[in-house]
Amino acid sequence: MKISEVSDVCDLSSDTLRYYERIGLVPSIKRTRGGIREYNELDVKRIEFIKCMRNAGLSIEMLIEYFNLFEQGDETAEARKDLLIEQRGALASRIAELQRTLDYLDHKIAAYDTHVLPAEKAMLQSEGGSTELE
Repeated sequence: MKISEVSDVCDLSSDTLRYYERIGLVPSIKRTRGGIREYNELDVKRIEFIKCMRNAGLSIEMLIEYFNLFEQGDETAEARKDLLIEQRGALASRIAELQRTLDYLDHKIAAYDTHVLPAEKAMLQSEGGSTELE
C-alpha cells in the first residue's frame, strides 16, 4: 500500500505516518526505486495498534518504550503488560473525573429553573445589571 492508501485506511494524515517512521515508532518502511513508501500488512496492523493506543491516551514516549520492549522479545511481555495496566489506571481515573463532571452538570441542569436561574438573576442584580437573561 502507498502512504495515501494507508492514510485513508487508518484515518491518519500522511504527515503523521511519516512522523511515526521518523521517530522510530514504525520501522523504516520499504520503498520502491522511486522512493515511494510501500506499506505491508504488518506495517498497517502496527499503525492501527498505535492509533488505538494513542486514542486510549498512551503518549508517543510510552509507545516508543512499549515497542522497544516488544522488539526485545517475550522476556519483556510482563513489562509491556505493566505499561498497559498503568495506562488503564490513568484512563480509569480520567473517566471517573469526567463522570463526576457529567454528574455535576446533570445536577445543574435538573436544578436550573429552581436554583441556577434565580442565583444568576441575583448575581446580576447585585452587580447592578439587568435581571433579564437573554
